Amino acid sequence: MLDGRPDSPPITIALAKGALLPEAIQCLQQVGIDFSRFLDPGNRLLRIESPTRLNGQRYEALLVRTHDVPVYVEYGQAQLGIVGYDVLRERYAGTEARVAHLLDLQFGHCRMSVALPQDSPYHSAAQLPAHARVASKFVGCAREYFDRLDLPVELISLYGSVELAPLTGMADAIVDLVATGRTLRENGLIERDCLFESTARLIAHPISYRVNQQPIRELITQIRERWLGSLLVGG
Repeated sequence: MLDGRPDSPPITIALAKGALLPEAIQCLQQVGIDFSRFLDPGNRLLRIESPTRLNGQRYEALLVRTHDVPVYVEYGQAQLGIVGYDVLRERYAGTEARVAHLLDLQFGHCRMSVALPQDSPYHSAAQLPAHARVASKFVGCAREYFDRLDLPVELISLYGSVELAPLTGMADAIVDLVATGRTLRENGLIERDCLFESTARLIAHPISYRVNQQPIRELITQIRERWLGSLLVGG
């Protein structure tokens, strides 16, 4: 209870396991919200509350698989989420997004690209023949891209290392996330076309945003000033 008033329920943030998690936690720590317990190797909890508050508002976090972040937000189990733009593009490929995009958090930089074998006779996606086979974990993004090119291709959905598909002759090209390009080069592939750039984004459930507008706006303001401001100074 604060100032004689009962506590409001916590605002829930869905956080993605994996590469984005350390910087997502660091970003929130900059504004006074602490979910660093998720980084403890001994932690087994998937739902925790921050021991600190932002302007008196309680926050809790759910630790979920990357592609599940927008799902938890969309269905209202989390009011906010931090997830890569690539995940949002894939989730809502060909449909209207059902989450609100609040802020580009400027970390987790990568790009969605088409890569071809080094010995391929083709030097861009547009040169691929009709009905070429393209492997990807992001078939929605790939389909949108090749539809824009008006190029019919056979899309092969994979969940593991898509770089293997051209090496084994299963695919003529891949669509995948690229950061440094090292993995592509080590597997004899060349990045040829960039579909879009991706960074971590703060998203919200539209109705939850309206209901919790004041604390969420305060959070956005603090992230802009303390997190994005520090990146500008550091950059």
